[in-house]
Amino acid sequence: MKYERLTKEQFEELHQEFINFLATQSITGEEWATLKAEKPEVAEQELDVFSDLIWEGVLNKVEYLENISAMEMHLFYLNEKEMNLLAIRVLNPNVNLTTTEGFAWFKQNFLGDQVEMMTAKKGYSEDKNIDKFDLIKKGATITKGDLYKWFEQTLP
Repeated sequence: MKYERLTKEQFEELHQEFINFLATQSITGEEWATLKAEKPEVAEQELDVFSDLIWEGVLNKVEYLENISAMEMHLFYLNEKEMNLLAIRVLNPNVNLTTTEGFAWFKQNFLGDQVEMMTAKKGYSEDKNIDKFDLIKKGATITKGDLYKWFEQTLP
């Protein structure tokens, strides 16, 4: 398995897609029930293959990721050639970026001396989707990039 198996909830949301996937494997609903009962290891493999297909499709489309904690923001723009990072650290211990109040403070003070910002670029490994997946596993969430774009337009 290249990524990780989808959760039960994700499988439930993708129920129709999974049925279509089984159909492409020429597996009917009745055959699927038999497979689960008599050859659970084969059923598990089918779940893994489907999960990887879904992850691959999602990761191919990901352009922006965010990982925001109490005192740091890691904003990623993932273009075709490299990963671009905007890293922000709040030095004020009374500010929590994950709260409305903390983020409001940040918007007022992001150019002040209580905020550090750094940028970095890094090339992908042999498989850029694995690189994206690793960031997600470390807590990043897929976004539309509004925050990254805002900084790109706002910063000198």
